[in-house]
Amino acid sequence: EARYAWIEDGKLAVMEMSEAAGMLRLSEDERDPVRATTVGVGEMILDATDRGAHQIIIGLGGSATNDGGFGMARALGFRFFANGTELTQDVSDLRNLTTIKAPPVAAGVSPAKSTMQPTRLPKITAAVDVRNSLLGENGATRVFGPQKGAGKDELHVLEQALTRLADVVARQFGFDYRDKPGAGAAGGLGFGLMSFCRATIRPGFDVVAEAAGLESKMKDVDVVITGEGSLDRQTLEGKTPAGVAKLARKLGKKVFAIAGRCDGNRQVGELFDHVYQLARSDMSEKEQMKRAGELLREKAQELAEAL
Repeated sequence: EARYAWIEDGKLAVMEMSEAAGMLRLSEDERDPVRATTVGVGEMILDATDRGAHQIIIGLGGSATNDGGFGMARALGFRFFANGTELTQDVSDLRNLTTIKAPPVAAGVSPAKSTMQPTRLPKITAAVDVRNSLLGENGATRVFGPQKGAGKDELHVLEQALTRLADVVARQFGFDYRDKPGAGAAGGLGFGLMSFCRATIRPGFDVVAEAAGLESKMKDVDVVITGEGSLDRQTLEGKTPAGVAKLARKLGKKVFAIAGRCDGNRQVGELFDHVYQLARSDMSEKEQMKRAGELLREKAQELAEAL
């Protein structure tokens, strides 16, 4: 059921990992980051490769997974072993990981030059809107694991599993992306794409802004309006509203934000001339979600009147 965009001019595939491994695929009761896998992401990459893609741009966000790209790598032909026993199931099994076997290399290509990438993969750019590392207090598991359904014990297990994965990759292949900004995006898929596909991590805002020619278009406007579900500390980690606001400031434009809610973070607030928040203290979250369209119209009218 997963879909992605295909641009024939340039043989470019544009995809969202959430199409194959996102929260949108699961009900709240089905969320289980210990079992959830990115295998489907690897299958999308292979499909685009089989179509002759010269480049793949993949958005990392909305994931239900926390496997560090373990499933994706298996779909691409990598094999993971714990003392001779192949690991093919839960992320927790990675705690016992000892060896990773890369896919067979192409004829005439030195294994030393293609140890860590299936040789037929095109250039891959991973677009992210967070700067989280793979591990630690600001890592994939501790920051995003709870919203994917992980309890305290599962968070500990997942952190151990991703730590072991990063350790084996570093020891066996000689590079270590665990602390790279964006490595923790989409449950560590950023780390997996860099490690197993030699992908480049870029802020999603930059990728889209360049493709759309946003700066040249913004030069001709009087006011800039952006929005997000929640304006908070994470907004500063590469989210679109922050990128829009910084570009607007650079061009000397007034910039406003309409958000579902904001946590009052001073640095976030200073990005905008004013923030209009939909959340109301006299209304439950469920009711606010139900009436989101109505609340948005009210705030848009308030902004228009202020202008």
